Amino acid sequence: MSSPVDPKRVWYILSQIPTGKIITYGQLAEMAGARGCARIIGNILKQLPSGTGLPWHRVINCKGRISFPEGSAHYQKQKERLEQEGISLTTGKVDLQTYRWNGE
Repeated sequence: MSSPVDPKRVWYILSQIPTGKIITYGQLAEMAGARGCARIIGNILKQLPSGTGLPWHRVINCKGRISFPEGSAHYQKQKERLEQEGISLTTGKVDLQTYRWNGE
């Protein structure tokens, strides 16, 4: 059975997220034509090749949090990349109203 989400479409949308902006897994799913498939988006991102140039770090959960366990190496890497782009986390959260990309 094939996935309701086309990975190439996800990759394309991911490549369009501007520096300094974030998107949620659910938003990415909806933009890819698969509303309600946020978990599948997470699985697609897990399968990105090592060293990819796609900005996977700009995808966070609907609560404005990084989905990796806090303190893990992946969490730190994503947090550092976001901060390098000027995205601040306050008490572990990104302000969605300030940093969310709406696709325009």
